[in-house]
Formats: sequence, structure tokens, C-alpha cells
Amino acid sequence: MSQDTLSDVLRVVRLRGAVFYYIDGSSPWVAEAPPAAEIIPLIMPGTGHMIEFHGVIQGSCWAAIVGEPPIRLEESDVVLFPQGDAHVMSSAPGLRPPPGDSQAVYHEPRPPQMPYALSIGGAEITTARLDGGGRDRATIVCGFLGLDARPFNPLLAALPRVLHVPGATLGPDSWVASFLRAAVAESNKRRPGGEAVLERMSEMLFVEVLRRYVDSLPADQTGWLAGMRDPSVGRALALLHERPEAPWTLERLAEEAAMSRSTLHERFVRFIGQPPMQYLAQWRMQVAARYLSDSNAKIIEVALGVGYESEAAFSRAFKRAVGVAPGAWRAGRRPPDGGSPAPA
Repeated sequence: MSQDTLSDVLRVVRLRGAVFYYIDGSSPWVAEAPPAAEIIPLIMPGTGHMIEFHGVIQGSCWAAIVGEPPIRLEESDVVLFPQGDAHVMSSAPGLRPPPGDSQAVYHEPRPPQMPYALSIGGAEITTARLDGGGRDRATIVCGFLGLDARPFNPLLAALPRVLHVPGATLGPDSWVASFLRAAVAESNKRRPGGEAVLERMSEMLFVEVLRRYVDSLPADQTGWLAGMRDPSVGRALALLHERPEAPWTLERLAEEAAMSRSTLHERFVRFIGQPPMQYLAQWRMQVAARYLSDSNAKIIEVALGVGYESEAAFSRAFKRAVGVAPGAWRAGRRPPDGGSPAPA
């Protein structure tokens, strides 16, 4: 049995890297990102949710959700905005760009190859090559990660609005620092396959940041990530994710997880916020949604694959959870030309 529940969730919610760019800012500079929901059609069309991340290659800067206290970022620090909040990156706290400038860069024509550079000085934003660093400059790599938010993404619900990983905790030899430097190198060299390499590396960056975040959680922390770390709840989660189609009952799950039913129920609710069977029902809908989006399997095959004995029972459960019938969900996920769903 695979115990890697996090990998299973990331696979089923279709984590994928996207285009990214870097900022070469000369003080004073400021760049503001609109809410992710507003720019998803421009950056990652068809994606359910988008996370923006920033990593400091050189210098220092400040990051803040609009209207919230800023966080100082030093060289090699990484910050993510998992819930898609509008946020500001700047050379000093409290800076904001002129009205209307925050979305300017996102409406620029997409270059033939990513990443590309943004030189930001005052209110000016232009696409340009990196021209080096200096005493009053900062270089920041910025990227995007897409994933499904619906029908059910337990990881996304467990993440904070801001996730900051100091470079000091990663260590001077961390591959994350190497990745940030590679993003700049790829933008200048334009080697074949460079964009694909950076997209995969951005996914790895996300996983590494999650690991560091989980390691930093206090012992009394609750939530999905803390539950995954807890030995007993983690075993139960691994079982449900490994075999979502199995005819699970609370008694059977408790037996395989080597604990009593009452202990399993109490600990699962404490960490995850809902009983095991309710969690399983929601996770089955996410797995089914993935099948429907990424394959041409018949509805009955999808139903059997997530533990339902009949197409009718599955269709009722899916519509109750998602709001539309399985066939309508699949139709909405097909390409505009009516072709087959895109592969995973």
C-alpha cells in the first residue's frame, strides 16, 4: 500500500506548473497581482484554481496580501499565495502601483518562450531582458501553479493565505536556490525544452515548500496536513486514498488502521473536521471528476471505479456533490472542438 497521500492528492487534483517571469526591480519599485480568479483566463485558461509564487534570487523585498501587514523577504526566500489573494511585491512596505497598472503585465502578448523578464522602475512596466543586479536592485522569480479546486481539494482548504519559507531553512545548497537561478538562466539562453523543465521544477518547488510547511506545524495543529502527519489518522487517509473504490465502513477502516472505531472517529474528526466516511464520499467525487475529465470511460465504469454499484446511485451522488450530472461535467471539460478529454 502506498503511504504517499500527498502525492496522490496532487496527482488527482492535477497540479501543474505554468508560465512564469522574473522581476528585475530598481528601487523604488512595486508590482501588484490581481486576485487569481481574475487572471486565470489569461494565464492558465481552463484551470480551476491558481497559486502564484515568488522566490528572491538577489536582494530583498516585501510581500503582502493587499490590505494586510507585509512580510520581508530575503535572498532565497520563497512565498506563495495559496488562496489566490491579490498581493503586492515591492522594494519597501506600503507601496502600491497607480490604479489600473496592476493587471497591465498580464495582458501583454505571451512571448514565444517562457520565462521572460519584467524591468520595473517606478510606474513603468515593460518586457525586457535582465540587465544585471546592483546595490538598490532585487531579482525575483515569479511563477504560477494550477490545480483543481472542485469538487473536493482537501489540500487547498488546509493551506494558509500566505505561505512563507525562509531561505535559511532550505540551506545554502538547496536545489530550490538552484531552481530560482535556473529560471533566470533559461530566460536568457532560450534552450529547447527549457519551458517544460521549469514547469516541472515549479511543481517540485511546491512540493518542497509543502514539506517544509508541514515540518514547521506545531504539535497541536489540526487540519488535513497535520492529519496526514499524525500516525493513526495518516494511516486511515492512506487507506482511503489507496483504495477509494473499496466497500469501506468505519469498522473495516478502523480494523485495517489498527485502532478502535471510536478512536478513529474521534481523531479523524479532530484533525480533518469531518467523519471518515464523509471524507471518503467527497474524495470519491474528486477521483470521479478526474476520470470524467481525462478519459472516455463510460459512466458505469467511473461509478465502479469509485465504489458505486450502479450508475444511477453514482449519478445521484455526483450531482448532489458537484451540482451537475456526470455527463454534463464531462461535456463542460471537453475541448471546444468536441474532441476527447485531454490526457492527464
